[in-house]
Amino acid sequence: MSSPSPDSAQPRRALILCGALSADASAWIAESGVEVAIHPLPPLLHNRPERIAAEVERVITTLRGTYDEIAIGYADCGTYGALDEVCDRLGVRRLPGRHCYDVYAGESEMTAIWDAEPGTYVLTDFLVLSFDRLVWRELGLDRHPELLDDYFRHYSRVVWLAGRRTPDLERAAQRAADRLGLPLDIVAAPGRLTQTLDNLFTP
Repeated sequence: MSSPSPDSAQPRRALILCGALSADASAWIAESGVEVAIHPLPPLLHNRPERIAAEVERVITTLRGTYDEIAIGYADCGTYGALDEVCDRLGVRRLPGRHCYDVYAGESEMTAIWDAEPGTYVLTDFLVLSFDRLVWRELGLDRHPELLDDYFRHYSRVVWLAGRRTPDLERAAQRAADRLGLPLDIVAAPGRLTQTLDNLFTP
């Protein structure tokens, strides 16, 4: 969790968010100078999305007496409305969209990507950097590589939503696609999360 120094005033606003967004949210805070404390939840919750709403509610309840305003750095993310129920009941805002891909690229853009090729496996910058840990090892492919075809036989390409298209990230994205045996397409997706975070809190 990022927090102010002992000599500074406690930020009046908090952002409870998926840990996969932490680096981008921290960059937004540094660039904009906003006073927002980040409270990340484990990215691996995405493997058990039925737990996200309850975890978010737990942290909101914990922080309610400390901050004047709390916002949620999740889209629906597979909760099928459960997170919206928590947000509506507790009076907090969340990021728009169905999942973090919408947050980075836009809902209409993601719909077009999947309509064009339904067998698309999508990576963000975070997933490119953590592919070995969050995809390869979590799926057990480091121990049972024979499962690769079972998991990915219906996929036809990888799309990387490139927030920062650096040579290192591009090489990592290509390695991930190569390990899956799929071609890589790169879609530029810079800045949209920052714009969305700007609108998440009350001015």
